[in-house]
Amino acid sequence: MADFYHTQRAMRQMRRQALQRGVIAILDVGSSKTACLVLRFDGAERLSEDNSIGSLAGQSGFRVIGAATTRSRGVQFGEVSAMQETERAIRTAVQAAQKMADIRVDHVIACFSGANPRSYGLDARMELEGQVVTEHEVARVLAACDVPEYGAGREVLHAQPVNFALDHRSGLSDPRGQLGQTLSVDMHMLTVDADAVQNLVHCVKRCDLELAGIASSAYASGISALVEDEQELGAACIDLGGGSTGVSIFMKKHMIFADCVRMGGDHVTSDISMGLGIPAANAERIKTFYGGVHATGMDDREMIEIGGDTGDYEHDRRRVSRAELIGIMRPRVEEILEEVRARLDAAGFEHLPSQQIVLTGGGSQIPGLDGLASRILGQQVRLGRPLRVHGLPQAATGPGFASAVGLSLFAAHPQDEWWDFDIPVDRYPARSFRRAVKWFRDNW
Repeated sequence: MADFYHTQRAMRQMRRQALQRGVIAILDVGSSKTACLVLRFDGAERLSEDNSIGSLAGQSGFRVIGAATTRSRGVQFGEVSAMQETERAIRTAVQAAQKMADIRVDHVIACFSGANPRSYGLDARMELEGQVVTEHEVARVLAACDVPEYGAGREVLHAQPVNFALDHRSGLSDPRGQLGQTLSVDMHMLTVDADAVQNLVHCVKRCDLELAGIASSAYASGISALVEDEQELGAACIDLGGGSTGVSIFMKKHMIFADCVRMGGDHVTSDISMGLGIPAANAERIKTFYGGVHATGMDDREMIEIGGDTGDYEHDRRRVSRAELIGIMRPRVEEILEEVRARLDAAGFEHLPSQQIVLTGGGSQIPGLDGLASRILGQQVRLGRPLRVHGLPQAATGPGFASAVGLSLFAAHPQDEWWDFDIPVDRYPARSFRRAVKWFRDNW
């Protein structure tokens, strides 16, 4: 874990450099589209070291000055499967966004879905050396968390303190500067497959860009689609993407659980393609214009022209009823929602004070999906759109851009994570020195 701790600190340093320049790019690498937003930070305050409030405090508002999106290539289930194809898609999106912003961008913050995420809850308790909780004391208690053996080939993507307790007072979001004797912390740690992260990092570097941060798209979607009350009281964000469906649960404005289902909108499209015997592009168009999950009596009479260009007149002039299309789509959508319900049940979602569920992502735009989700998941369900941010083009305000907008908010107002604190050297996990030396040798 120490080697990843160092890489994350290096990325945090790059983020500071990017914010000093005032420009940073947001990259959402999905299975169906690759989106890029270029952000300009207006007059970020410069706080001196002794005057700073938090590790990354002193950042101000931002404005989107460039936006572009392109069809993803070489990405399956949210993971890179063909490096050169993905590189080309990233270059296309970044260059178009740079052209619109009329500025060159060197640093990007990326998010991705998939990679088999797993959540862990860690805790620690420690007597304070002095009376006041300092940054050093917070670092000590975070370092005291007993990190579980999460297995070879896994990387820690997020490690966020979600709750502090000082003596008998719990529910503190930031204990720094307060007086007490004993400090406790609850931390949420998210691990993902190392190969998926390293492929994405390598892909970004091949595009001559510096990676200034990396995040889970389920987390980013939750930041932008959940309103403040939902994040505070407990809510789940279900991000229905093309190749995978991200699930994240928020409580007290922190993510406390994340998982993903390796199915999404592309699977619905492929079902239509196979069921009707048509190309995937036609199936996507029919799904977008005529898709749904609730059939009514009228849908038996509403006929859809399938179209095609095989040259066979009879084959290309076929028509199907909308009810038949819904009959193909509904089983797959139900399967995805059943898998989501299994993930929520495993996380103990029903024990939260509020059980609001918010659907977002491109796949959430299927008509009638909220009603079907409410029945299958057994909770209140609403459709979520990302928060409005300054300068965001109208085309990028839909649910499909929830993770890109959330990543912009994450870049502007990052929550403190484990690696934002200077962990005492004697508290590093075992074998950390050897791993740190190896990381240094590999990267410099």
